Amino acid sequence: MPTIDAIVPIYGHWEMVQRCLARLVAQETATRVIVVDDCSPDDTAERVAASFPQVELVRMQVNSGFAAACNAGFAAGTGDIVVLVNSDVESAPAMTGCLARAFEDPAIGSAAPVILQPDGRLDALGICADPTLAGFVRFHGASQEAVGRSAPTLLGPYGAVAAYRRATIPNGLLFDENIFMYGEELDLALRLRAAGHSSRVVQDARAVHLGGATTGKGSARQRYLAGYGRGYLLGKYRVLHTKWAVRAVLTETIVVSLRLLASRDTSALRGRIDGFRSGRIVPAATAPVLGLETRIGFLRSLRMRSDAYWARF
Repeated sequence: MPTIDAIVPIYGHWEMVQRCLARLVAQETATRVIVVDDCSPDDTAERVAASFPQVELVRMQVNSGFAAACNAGFAAGTGDIVVLVNSDVESAPAMTGCLARAFEDPAIGSAAPVILQPDGRLDALGICADPTLAGFVRFHGASQEAVGRSAPTLLGPYGAVAAYRRATIPNGLLFDENIFMYGEELDLALRLRAAGHSSRVVQDARAVHLGGATTGKGSARQRYLAGYGRGYLLGKYRVLHTKWAVRAVLTETIVVSLRLLASRDTSALRGRIDGFRSGRIVPAATAPVLGLETRIGFLRSLRMRSDAYWARF
């Protein structure tokens, strides 16, 4: 077996962190657990040190965001396989071992487990992306009967639990730290695909995702950060310079308008504007030729943003 690092970024919420770590330290396959405290506003880091002396604790000096915390954990480890685990995830005993075995195929650069919601429905079977590079969580809210479906095309793992081959990570950095949170795994999936590495869903690897532990589900901050990530990738990959520009602008106009009507705040719009400005000033990235789901049309991309779309699977 290759060596395995499990990296867990944390920001408070001790109760969830405790349950997450209890599952990780009990994995059936030897797994080095690295916890990165992103300057928690409470005593969660101290509790981790006291309750789980077998894990490695990295302390960030300032709150730097999910991407930076994951990069710090990546730098602290040496494992052949790196498994990122959100602090609000409870992993099955065989999860890390099953994920690691997927990398016996040298073409595999990343792997995704079957992530469930607490009620037993699917939370994610990795992520996919349409030609405008809009990312979607595959089968979010679908029944478990959808496990094993190949369409829409898998691009890479979803950030709640994501496994990577260390040797394929460019420049020793997992994520682009210009993204504070939301969209960083989509960016990495695009880059790995562009470099020729494929991804796989590992059906025997299972986890339960509680969701919303850090920014709060449906909060204004969550809407802003998600909007920022989307705007940043539109700028970084120069989508508005491609043949998909009109579709991308029209889609984002509709999505932002609906967010505005539903929440009565401009967080989603402000996030996209700020993210796009930041993305425009970094070196242009190239989208992959393979891995994008070209069959996702304009109307379908709008429907895919709703849980009701996936519930039919």
